[in-house]
Amino acid sequence: MFQGAERATLRSVADPDEPPSGIEFYDRPEVFTAYAALRERAGNANDALEAPIVEELVGDVRGLRVLDLGCGDARYGRAMLERGASRYVGIEGSARMAEAARTTLYETNGEVIELDLGNQDFGTGEFDLVVSRLALHYVPDLAAVLAAASRSLGPGGRLVYSVEHPVITSCSRGRTGPKHLDWIVDDYFETGAREIAWLGATVRLYHRTVEDHVGALQGAGFSLQQLRESRPRREHIPEPTEYQRRSRIPLFLILAGRKG
Repeated sequence: MFQGAERATLRSVADPDEPPSGIEFYDRPEVFTAYAALRERAGNANDALEAPIVEELVGDVRGLRVLDLGCGDARYGRAMLERGASRYVGIEGSARMAEAARTTLYETNGEVIELDLGNQDFGTGEFDLVVSRLALHYVPDLAAVLAAASRSLGPGGRLVYSVEHPVITSCSRGRTGPKHLDWIVDDYFETGAREIAWLGATVRLYHRTVEDHVGALQGAGFSLQQLRESRPRREHIPEPTEYQRRSRIPLFLILAGRKG
């Protein structure tokens, strides 16, 4: 499996005027440190908005073989193994993130493979569930990655993935101020690469419409089971002002599909 996989190395951006890819971005030590601090912050958007929906859509993982595309530090992988998943393979392009994932999975049977998701070879029929959390907005060819994910699944296998919501990725001018008091949705149907300010730096990601995501999922051979937009829940955001702020605009798009 995973033909052509090569060990990732810390990369520098070839063109200083070109924003880094997701891999290059998270290999930067200052970005990696800022990201780790953000994930530990109580009430962060990932934990309060995205994680509960992903958990609901993934459901019971006992006995499942799981492939995680863009696994980050693999804390979700360890959690799934502790909940009974029979196998976990995390794919991660960033060398720093992959090393963190190996530490997280220490003394488990989880695997981490350093591989750019653009490799598009994740094996054939080896998994029951493919998950990807906030990684696929960094890939330039979503359709190809989803097709490879489909090939990696056995009959009836499932896919659950999350990305930044298209109303967020459409226009970087909305990302102003420490609390994003004003949002701007513009150039929504002009899809493609965007330069986004994030964690004190700039990164390149790819804007796609909701329609694009549904079409890519169906084109890869999945039937769409659910589409969710990270509507906040009061039990996860009990503070009224923060709940109101999180209710203004969807931050994440989460889709679930079944092969065939």
